[in-house]
Amino acid sequence: MEIVVIIIFVLALLYLLAIRGRSGHPGLAELKQWSYAHRGLHNQVRPENSMSAFRAALDKGYGIELDVHLLKDGNLAVIHDSALKRTTGAEGKVEDLTTEELTNYRLNGTQETIPQFRQVLDLFAGKAPLIVELKVDGSNYAALCEKTCAMLDGYQGAYCIESFDPRCVIWLKKHRPDIIRGQLTENFFRSNSKLPWILKFILQTQIENFLGLPDFVAYKYADRRHFSNLLVRKFWGVQGVTWTIKSKNAYATAVREGWIPIFEGFEPN
Repeated sequence: MEIVVIIIFVLALLYLLAIRGRSGHPGLAELKQWSYAHRGLHNQVRPENSMSAFRAALDKGYGIELDVHLLKDGNLAVIHDSALKRTTGAEGKVEDLTTEELTNYRLNGTQETIPQFRQVLDLFAGKAPLIVELKVDGSNYAALCEKTCAMLDGYQGAYCIESFDPRCVIWLKKHRPDIIRGQLTENFFRSNSKLPWILKFILQTQIENFLGLPDFVAYKYADRRHFSNLLVRKFWGVQGVTWTIKSKNAYATAVREGWIPIFEGFEPN
């Protein structure tokens, strides 16, 4: 019986150590003062991740969350899916495009085309903060991280970088520890994720955190009460970000609970 108790104690201690992050990054103070429009302040006439959606968010006084992909020529495009079908109606992957080809793809039947990350940076120019999500394709995480950081060098404004892929968070820890970094996750057993079950378990319980030591964990709002969040946020003091909030009641709850809110489909102000 004593051996069982000892084993349970050791496993619990190892778990606590595994889920730790980094707390107290000075840049978080500014990020916590804002609310973030998910893929911009989009609607039926302003497509998600479009320049018009980003401009609308900026005009209304919101920060934004956006998604970046690495193009074939090494530049960065802003779009959520790797596959072009849902947002443009075209076949193929954004990673197979060049910068010049981006203007050939219309978003949701509008005149808006796929933006370059540089265009978004030039628009915001430090006027409101950015949550930049890295979208990995295959094994391009290092090149994606390197290009994103290089483009953000010298940017005069608040931002952070996040990804579902722990390799990005680990890369940032090793190569750019000054940047605020975040691990995106959710309860993968409740989603349509095609990840192997062991990866689902690792990511949703956050036991890989010790490898990347994230400054924040961005957890899906519906799954935010997962026991790992209580320990990561309360025991280790890691900041929580939650997505995607779709009502004013949920927004008020998230703010009351201390989460940085990422919202969509309404305006909290």
